Amino acid sequence: MTRELRIRDILTRAFAPETLEVVDDSARHAGHAGAAPEGETHFNIRITAATFTGLSRLAQQRAINKALAKEFETGLHALSIKADGVES
Repeated sequence: MTRELRIRDILTRAFAPETLEVVDDSARHAGHAGAAPEGETHFNIRITAATFTGLSRLAQQRAINKALAKEFETGLHALSIKADGVES
């Protein structure tokens, strides 16, 4: 299973998002610190979930980073996160 699919699975289970987009952006970071030749190190995430409603941007990002802690331990280097709560 690719890291992209694992990230998608982890975030889906953790936050039951209404929308989720996970994009591997590693190719744009080739040669930079933390970039591995095989890729799967840099990702862009857009997520909308009721869990994030009322949370600060920092709290949203901390929750996502915590959910993905194991991925960071195994080679994930950087995330660009755009998270939103659900508007009523």
